[in-house]
Amino acid sequence: MGFKTGDFPPVDPESFLRKPLLERTRTLALHWVEYGFGTPKMIHTTYVVKLLVLYVLGGTAAATASSGAGPFWDVAHWWNVPIVYEKLVLWTVLLEVVGVAGSWGPIAGKFKPMTGGILFWARPGTIRLRPWRRVPFTNGDTRTVLDVVLYLALLGCLAAAVALPGDSSDLVDPALLVAVMILLVLCGLRDKTLFLAARGEQYLPALVFFAFLSFTDMIVALKLLIVVVWVGAGLSKMGLHFSHVVAPMVSNSPSVPARWFKRAHYRDFPRDIRPSKVAGAMAHAGGTFVEIVTPLVLLFSTDRAVTLAAVGLMVVFHLFIISTFPLAVPLEWNALFAYATVFLFWGFPAQDGYGVGDMSSPLLTAAVVAGLAFFPVLGNLRPDLVSFLPSMRQYAGNWASALWAFAPGAEAKLNSLPHRPTTNQVDQLQAMGYPAAVAEITMQQTIAWRSMHSQGRGLFSLLIDHIPDLDRWTVREAEFACNSLIGFNFGDGHLHNEDLINAVQSRVGFAPGEWIVVWVESQAIHSGVQHYKVIDAALGVIERGTWRVADAVNAQPWLPDGPIPYKVTWSAPGARQPSERREDGTGSGASGASGASDVRTPA
Repeated sequence: MGFKTGDFPPVDPESFLRKPLLERTRTLALHWVEYGFGTPKMIHTTYVVKLLVLYVLGGTAAATASSGAGPFWDVAHWWNVPIVYEKLVLWTVLLEVVGVAGSWGPIAGKFKPMTGGILFWARPGTIRLRPWRRVPFTNGDTRTVLDVVLYLALLGCLAAAVALPGDSSDLVDPALLVAVMILLVLCGLRDKTLFLAARGEQYLPALVFFAFLSFTDMIVALKLLIVVVWVGAGLSKMGLHFSHVVAPMVSNSPSVPARWFKRAHYRDFPRDIRPSKVAGAMAHAGGTFVEIVTPLVLLFSTDRAVTLAAVGLMVVFHLFIISTFPLAVPLEWNALFAYATVFLFWGFPAQDGYGVGDMSSPLLTAAVVAGLAFFPVLGNLRPDLVSFLPSMRQYAGNWASALWAFAPGAEAKLNSLPHRPTTNQVDQLQAMGYPAAVAEITMQQTIAWRSMHSQGRGLFSLLIDHIPDLDRWTVREAEFACNSLIGFNFGDGHLHNEDLINAVQSRVGFAPGEWIVVWVESQAIHSGVQHYKVIDAALGVIERGTWRVADAVNAQPWLPDGPIPYKVTWSAPGARQPSERREDGTGSGASGASGASDVRTPA
């Protein structure tokens, strides 16, 4: 790829779009193997400049200037000053809540404008998604003036906490932190999107520790927090999904220019693009093992050489993630974790009185560990109850996911959504000068990307069996599509489940059969299946069922052997039964899906 010119798939746009859906998916998935999204390097450069100037330079300048630890270029003077770390955490939360950190820009599916966040959350009338229906005073799905006031107050308190002077021997005024915590919780109870965008599951405990614990207890608790994040994420990668994340992630990395190395992550390109042993080794030796073992070494090591080696390894780990530009682009989060590793474990090592056993009370230690582990444990046992972010499944591949299918012309109805500060992504691209066919193929690259992950094979299987003329329909990857409706996406299907669909439907009014969603929940840690739903925007859920993860990961992205087996556990009265859809054993879906031998039957 060039600096300004991307690597567009080598197809004739007009004739390509007339091909069957799964044939298009195969072509785009094979192109992804060698080129990823084909993003011009100018885009990656924009992210790097934003990270270095706005986050690193801007954040450290603000943190050091307001804490008496400056100047910011004298790193040796402030790198282990607690108030600087505290203010950098607050600076990170501020940028996340504004919407200019994670899930920003073209790589996250935001083309014009490149910012979601504040454009949605400071605007009355936009969609909000409450996390729990039983919480008083959270009814409805429309952002009110009160929601906007709470959001702007949160921004103001965060900015004040960063900007107000402090002493390098002290910390930020706890009253300011309490105000931030209260506002973040209130905003989150009204709209889970905002809480998740703020990465509240990680930064809220940190603020609690800053505000209420003594110095040594605070440092040790912050160590426990970051270790729980690392180890939780590492444990979640031990399933069948993660290798299917690493291979397409490496393919999309601008830091890996060698196509032979990208192809090596697949078994037999172009015939078989399931993950190879190389991808498995990258995933579980360079990922799972490092993310579980190294943090435990950091937590318990009292040897300076061992600690230094472990610190260096985790810094490299986070820099590698930054270099791959993952599609939610959490670059600031990874940069903060790289710094936090140095600050916590090298600046305050266990042998200097900052080990787990140095907390003031064993009961406090137990309470901190139990509190930090609660949502990861619950979320892995009952993924339907907890977002994959508090569950600590970042980039494990085990996500709630969805594909949206629109009848011909129906997607345009989304552009009539009131108070929406943007348009559909395919229209954003056309507004930037992309021809219509090129814009469409660009967006179809995202569904090819989804097909390369484990869930994609099951989701495409459902579409094939439920929409006989699927080749004529518009299919969208829901993670990308939902951010143009709510201003944020981070791989969490809970942000585009029935709550979002019903909110859109109440405003737009799709007819039955115009907008079909196939949606799947994350895999529970003790289960071998994933639970899916088929949703008609006008009718609600019309089918529920399961598929085996082992069947999903063993299929090719374009399903040359037909849809994977799945089991229907419930269907709405009057809905077609699977046997009606597949009486001949070959299915009635897209033309590229013939050859399946199994008949789906109700439970």
